Amino acid sequence: MLTPLDINNKEFKKGFRGYEMNDVDDFLDEVIKDFESLYKENLDLKDLLQKEKENIGRYKQMEETLQNTMVIAQKMAEDTKRNAEKEAELILEEAKKRADQIVSGAHQQVLEITEKQERLRTLEQQIIIRLKNNLKTNLELVEHFESEGHDLDIEETVEYQK
Repeated sequence: MLTPLDINNKEFKKGFRGYEMNDVDDFLDEVIKDFESLYKENLDLKDLLQKEKENIGRYKQMEETLQNTMVIAQKMAEDTKRNAEKEAELILEEAKKRADQIVSGAHQQVLEITEKQERLRTLEQQIIIRLKNNLKTNLELVEHFESEGHDLDIEETVEYQK
């Protein structure tokens, strides 16, 4: 590619009926200025293009990093959800076991209370039988004293029972 310096250094051979040298030089000076401006602009645009390519590369890398981060975050969210569900299941199982233990304990207490109640009924019946027998014995004793013609003295009766 031609550079502005190549154009500036170009020399033409002089011919017999050639162009007016000053007009050619003036025109070449104008071409050199325009070409130099375009050449610099082209270099600037190439630099800018290179920088933009580098930016695009960085943006692509950032995009890839973000995508990877999103994938990792999604996996972590799924893992967290799965772990939470497992933990909830374990808590439910533990709660069911605890509830079963409580129900079993309550059932055991009901059985124990029922057994105590039965023992108390039996004891009550035994006490009632003993009281009836004691009253019967005391009644027979009173009747025996009356049948023999003894006057019943309360103090003697109390002494007798002792």
